[in-house]
Amino acid sequence: MKIIRYLDSNHQVHHGIEKDGRSFRAKGDLYAGLSATDEAADVAKLLAPLVPAQILCIGLNYRHHAEETGAKMPEHPILFVKGVSALQNPGDPIQIPTRAASEQVDYECELAVVIGRPCKNATRENALDHVLGYTCANDVSARDWQIQWGGGQWCRGKFFDTFAPLGPCLVTPEDLPDPNQLKIATILNGERVQDWNTDDMIFDVPALIEFLSASTTLVPGTVILTGTPQGVGMAAKPPSWLKPGDTVSVEIEGIGELTNPVEMEP
Repeated sequence: MKIIRYLDSNHQVHHGIEKDGRSFRAKGDLYAGLSATDEAADVAKLLAPLVPAQILCIGLNYRHHAEETGAKMPEHPILFVKGVSALQNPGDPIQIPTRAASEQVDYECELAVVIGRPCKNATRENALDHVLGYTCANDVSARDWQIQWGGGQWCRGKFFDTFAPLGPCLVTPEDLPDPNQLKIATILNGERVQDWNTDDMIFDVPALIEFLSASTTLVPGTVILTGTPQGVGMAAKPPSWLKPGDTVSVEIEGIGELTNPVEMEP
């Protein structure tokens, strides 16, 4: 099932369900269960498929990306966080920071995992039972803040407003039974700059949920960004940074395409 979240022509927020190429207004609750009504969805604006309770992110989780950055393969997943204020909708702009100015803003296509029920001390065997669905994410990163000015941690470079686009829809697990067999790509101004597969993850989705839930409750609405494959702008020669006027899309097999323009922060 594909679930969308949208603003209607009366500025009310709803969830919808896509069926046979059409969208219908949904009834029920995202976490308790949604079902489609017979009413066509009045989609004036597509929104991120949920407002996250928290955004947990994993760094250096693709083998070839670790190699392109010259980093050692991690022994355990590398965790950092984004604030929920970093959320951005499909179609809305990624803003290059001006007050906390950055000249090295980068893209990172990522598979996002959404937790649907309280999850603590999950095992590898039951980890996927806690998943509500999957969506596309762009882990936008200010590399100068991440690497040079972040005090040794990554959060500052990852935390700015608009740095967590999500969408265009949430796909439930019955339609994506193996999240580690999906093509994943970034398209920048029509050029495919990242193009790989989620089977290259060092720690697969069950391993990440097991790790993150150890002695820790993952509440419903927790979004897990699972890392990015090789091809980031930082590793290009010369480096390729996002700039005003760019258009960047994240494409994941079975989910769709998340597209955002790029502009300067007003």
